[in-house]
Amino acid sequence: CAGSVMSLADPTSDTTPFLSDESEAEGLEEPRAGHSQRQEEDEPASGVSSTRALFTVGVLCFINLLNYMDRFTVAGVLPDIEQYFGIDDGNSGLLQTVFICSYMFLAPVFGYLGDRHNRKLIMSVGIAFWSVVTLASSFTPKNCFWLLLLTRGLVGVGEASYSTIAPTIIADLYVKGERTRMLSVFYFAIPVGSGLGYIVGSKVDDVAGDWHWALRVTPVLGLIAVFLLLFVVKEPKRGAIEARPEHTLPRTSWLVDMKALGRNPSFMLSTFGFTAVAFVTGSLALWAPAFLFRASVFTGERAPCVNGPCDTSDSFYFGIITVVSGILGVASGAEVSRRLRVWTPRADPLVCAIGLLLSAPFLYLAIVFAQVSTIATYVFIFLGETFLSMNWAIVADILLYVVVPTRRSTAEAFQIVISHLLGDAGSPYLLGKVSDSLRQKDSYLWQFRSLQLSLLTCSFVAVAGGAFFLATALFIERDRQRAMNYAPSDDEPIVVPNSGRSTRVPVSSVLI
Repeated sequence: CAGSVMSLADPTSDTTPFLSDESEAEGLEEPRAGHSQRQEEDEPASGVSSTRALFTVGVLCFINLLNYMDRFTVAGVLPDIEQYFGIDDGNSGLLQTVFICSYMFLAPVFGYLGDRHNRKLIMSVGIAFWSVVTLASSFTPKNCFWLLLLTRGLVGVGEASYSTIAPTIIADLYVKGERTRMLSVFYFAIPVGSGLGYIVGSKVDDVAGDWHWALRVTPVLGLIAVFLLLFVVKEPKRGAIEARPEHTLPRTSWLVDMKALGRNPSFMLSTFGFTAVAFVTGSLALWAPAFLFRASVFTGERAPCVNGPCDTSDSFYFGIITVVSGILGVASGAEVSRRLRVWTPRADPLVCAIGLLLSAPFLYLAIVFAQVSTIATYVFIFLGETFLSMNWAIVADILLYVVVPTRRSTAEAFQIVISHLLGDAGSPYLLGKVSDSLRQKDSYLWQFRSLQLSLLTCSFVAVAGGAFFLATALFIERDRQRAMNYAPSDDEPIVVPNSGRSTRVPVSSVLI
């Protein structure tokens, strides 16, 4: 009997037998107790010291920044790519769509693996693969546009391995207010990395006189990131820093996890709200620099691009706007949410809704004023992107506190699939095809006008996203409490170790 109690209480690896030998348990009881007590005194519950945790967040932020730099370097040199391959708006949109589709469909695979295996190793392999493929894409010859599409799709493999897992590591290092602050720092990398993608891409293109060199910057930094990930980051214990560590929460099957997420209104509605954010940001990320360039050609401020390299100053300015507005948006969103929590526990979804609803009119004005005033367009884009960026860290925090620790990577993966499937996976290609269909003739006027009309869709999608976040506010309190007080049902299958292998059995059989 004593042996059984010890084996159930000991949170060891999956290779530990479910029932241990009685004599062995009696012999190890005293040393284990002493070792456990010393361990609690020497290290925090997560197993990672506070200094190591800060270094870990720093490395994860650096990698996240590289991810978004690479993603939007292509957008920064898009006019050159269009001129080099001789492609229309629809094919240009495919560059982003192919990448997002690959990233989206592989996210559930890495989410499943991230909830069950060593997260640091998975991310390291994925980032190394992404760096090699990105470097290979920079050698695409002129008559092989399909090869550029293929390599951009393969880049999504590496990014999916990272984006689904990294936030869960931060969640296992910090709780409550500290978690929100660290997630805010982590998500600063999205606008900053995106902006640097435009800036670095356009400047390297200008200096080298060849857009291919713009794709050779992030691979080198990616290999440095793998080194830091392997030797600086330490894998924290899942859920241990929270009220109940992971070993007190039975691991359920993937199907059970998905059913539970589908019955979580706060998670589902916030995911649909974030989908609207992905639709708008994906559209603007690819098309805004090209749209600004066409507007300047239409107004006579710049000469059209006939033979490359093209003028990439609009990408440079848009990159600066993206960096500054992103920092302000993420910081202000987290701070407003923190202050508003004093008055209402529904602060997080309300701030997300306000940000989207305020961004819609400014984005509309930016698109309309492009034919009148370049300065006014940049001002309205800045305001629209600032409000749009208010929700990045908050949405991630909502997911982490309405989902139990053993399902977070799966939830991250599911949110990535939905937000990209209905958001930025199709929006660049969709708006490109709409632009092509609206173009009545091949002139500089209609190149600008058709893209302008298609981009107006973004304002209406932003309003729809705000409505989803308002609906999230109706359920957020209940779902937070359900996650905090989660208890599996008697017939819910869990995973227990059986001779070194994971076996799913009903909870009732374990209790018996």
